Amino acid sequence: MKVLCVKCKGRKFCGREICPVIAKSESMFKVKELTEKDFFGSSPAPFVGQYGYPYVNVGILSPPVITEDAWEYDAPRHWSASNYGIPKIVDYRSALINSRFKAQIKESKNRFLNLCQEIGMASKPVDVEVNLEKKPSIRMDFSPETAPMGPRGELKNAKATENPKIHTKVDKVVSDTDLKATEAIEYLYKNEFDENFLSRLLSIGTLGLKKNRKLVPTRFAITACDDILGKNFISKIKDYPVSNYQVYFGGYLGNYYVIMFFPEVWSYELFETYAPKASWNTSKEVQFMTDYEPYDGRKTYAFDTAGGYYAARLGLLEKLNSIKRQTSALVLRFITGEYSVPLGVWVCRESMRKTMNAKQIEFSSRELMMSYTKNLIKEKFNIDVDNIIKHSILLKNIKQQKKLSSFF
Repeated sequence: MKVLCVKCKGRKFCGREICPVIAKSESMFKVKELTEKDFFGSSPAPFVGQYGYPYVNVGILSPPVITEDAWEYDAPRHWSASNYGIPKIVDYRSALINSRFKAQIKESKNRFLNLCQEIGMASKPVDVEVNLEKKPSIRMDFSPETAPMGPRGELKNAKATENPKIHTKVDKVVSDTDLKATEAIEYLYKNEFDENFLSRLLSIGTLGLKKNRKLVPTRFAITACDDILGKNFISKIKDYPVSNYQVYFGGYLGNYYVIMFFPEVWSYELFETYAPKASWNTSKEVQFMTDYEPYDGRKTYAFDTAGGYYAARLGLLEKLNSIKRQTSALVLRFITGEYSVPLGVWVCRESMRKTMNAKQIEFSSRELMMSYTKNLIKEKFNIDVDNIIKHSILLKNIKQQKKLSSFF
């Protein structure tokens, strides 16, 4: 804790809408009374850690009680659709006890791992009986990639107290050991299984060719699913006509997006801009990171904007596919002080979806669109966007690259 936090004591001297220290403390206080060494709970999901790879921690995430609404503890699309705020989401996630054990990524004969796989495949939370080595430590883990988690403890014993309900289509792809993971993910996505569920299946090693199946850390599985689904959409939209000049604006949980469509072939650039006092930026200056992909795609991972790059791209591509258009999209993400604690890259995906569902504004020229966008950003965030977009590769290519039509 910083000295400023000691002086502040939750009075919001930092300028954030929600004090992250208080939010964390309140959530821990609520769950502390329910936390015991042995409990019955309803597990909505497993979790695979990354540290110690290829020997990783695998956990059964479960509140310490059996409850009918346990599915809400791991439901990003539902949180977004219901406009849940940060405190409510933190409350849900802080109640999930991570009952964990060690496993080698290629391991298969492990009854705890088999239980985790059943939980990951199930259509609804599975009631489990959990025995820990000792009472779990009261803590809260936040990550920029994954949703927060509450207390954790070492697993002594666990068993399901009911038969998991597994959808026939899920059982089909899991049983097919000759089906590639990318094909399985695309098949299930077309059949309305969301990316949160698909990342679970990939993470617990139930998809892909038999020889290739292994545990995948949850944070990597999330980005892998976003990337797989995104590339599938890109292959389709490249056959669509180009869009008009358009601007979209919207957001969720203090994450706002301004998206500009240019009537060009597919390319995508993301600027992540952190306003002063936003999560990860305690300075008084605007900070930004950027990544770009041309028509032919990226050859390397988007290290600067990381998982948020692929999560936001998926939400954008879903919209382009629905309107049957391709575009060069310049995406500006503004993270404000409202986003006081990191909740995972699902926030990027859902914020983008909300933005793309907002009413677009169309323009007759690039100059009019750019002028409108600059004024909008100045009004909403008091930021001079010229200092940011002067680094844009996408804009540079649009201005300088000659088109085939110029030769006729």
